Amino acid sequence: MKRILDEALIYEILSVVEEIPEGKVATYGQIARLIGREKNARLVGKVLSMSEFYGSYPCHRVVSHNGRLAPGWAEQKYLLEEEEVPMKDDAHVDLALCRWDC
Repeated sequence: MKRILDEALIYEILSVVEEIPEGKVATYGQIARLIGREKNARLVGKVLSMSEFYGSYPCHRVVSHNGRLAPGWAEQKYLLEEEEVPMKDDAHVDLALCRWDC
């Protein structure tokens, strides 16, 4: 039986995001694997898009599998630069240098 998106799952995802250290980033897929749902990277993205309703979490530290920043969220780049996360270009972090090793 499939697990539905419930508050327990939402907080499970957000608790992993909360553990990402300053200056590091994780990918949506990496978070999905950490909660035992390796094929649900998009679900992680959906939860993060709603995170403001559940508290304050460092969602800016989550990027796509290739380091791409979230489209339409200009503040993400600024927040990552404030933490001195290395960028490849205007839209990608350098995952080789800043991926969270968990």
